[in-house]
Amino acid sequence: MMEGEKRKQRQHQQDKPYRGIRMRKWGKWVAEIREPNKRSRIWLGSYSSPVAAARAYDTAVFYLRGPSARLNFPECIVDDHEIHDLSAASIRKKATEVGARVDALQTAIHNSTVSSVESNCNSNSKSTRMVMKPDLNEYPSPESCEEDN
Repeated sequence: MMEGEKRKQRQHQQDKPYRGIRMRKWGKWVAEIREPNKRSRIWLGSYSSPVAAARAYDTAVFYLRGPSARLNFPECIVDDHEIHDLSAASIRKKATEVGARVDALQTAIHNSTVSSVESNCNSNSKSTRMVMKPDLNEYPSPESCEEDN
């Protein structure tokens, strides 16, 4: 492989950190997937984080292709057998639900981390904040949001 090709491949990996997503010019991450044996695409939504877009893609590709699908986060898929109707609309609905949940949690984690860093800088304390990994398959509750503040 030539040096120019390596540079392009590295640049491509930085632009698209996960399968099935891309970044808009204004910074939002979007996910979409092709329907099997069709030219049409299923729009999976627009998200503020690449992880949320990738999780939406993973959900859709799992329901379209089954357990053999190539996923970004294979450890995060829950086969709940909720979708019996494999229409584009039902897959889009499930994928956008997961993506929106992940996006909300990513934003909450980012905001609490930023406020924690700001308060640590203001108080000049040496304390560290431990951030737990939330269960991304559960809806955030108002109580969990209040705990972060």
